[in-house]
Amino acid sequence: MLPMDQEEFVKIYFTELSKRFCPVLKIDEKTLVKSVWKATGAMMKNNGDELNINVFWKVFAKLCGTGVLDYIKDFDNFYTNEFNECKRVCKYNPNVPEVIKVLKSKGYRLVAATNPVFPAVATNNRLTWAGVGKDDFVLVTTYENSGTCKPNPSYFKEIMDTLKVEPDECMMVGNDVDEDVIASGAVGISSYLVTDCLINREEKDISAYRSGSLRDLLAFARRMPDVK
Repeated sequence: MLPMDQEEFVKIYFTELSKRFCPVLKIDEKTLVKSVWKATGAMMKNNGDELNINVFWKVFAKLCGTGVLDYIKDFDNFYTNEFNECKRVCKYNPNVPEVIKVLKSKGYRLVAATNPVFPAVATNNRLTWAGVGKDDFVLVTTYENSGTCKPNPSYFKEIMDTLKVEPDECMMVGNDVDEDVIASGAVGISSYLVTDCLINREEKDISAYRSGSLRDLLAFARRMPDVK
């Protein structure tokens, strides 16, 4: 939903995060960045035994000291404020809110199935950058409500279990070949691969997948039948 320069996004994110927390945590930028990546990596390996939020803070506190746990609310405040600096490397596309509007008008239940490695406040901010909001969705996956991450197919099973739906009732729309299309397909979910800002790390053949630009997706949404 939100095309972006991922390299620049990460650069701005860690610059702002370091400015805010290196002084209070009394650690250098290299340590902070390394610790965040390791804690994020632990979430990516989470198998659902516990929520991602618990996995993240357990690993982060182990690396940076348990004192960081006193700053959890400060981190949420960061995502409310400084995190918005990342918006400048994200590209608003007017087709996104229109797609959401069309699908909702047809009665579809929508899920913001973004990788749940961020807290809700950060994810909700990113939704507003795309011109939509959390109330447009019946579920927004965040690290507070998820116990797995993409590309683990169990991430999609989690969503289906939460909404009590079957694979043939779902469709995954995303721009990442591995994390969105292949992972969802592993549990029987069909997909639509958005080619704007396509992520295809291994240059896999995508000719067999339903795909198109966000403009194409809007046309596809308009052709979809109303939910009975």
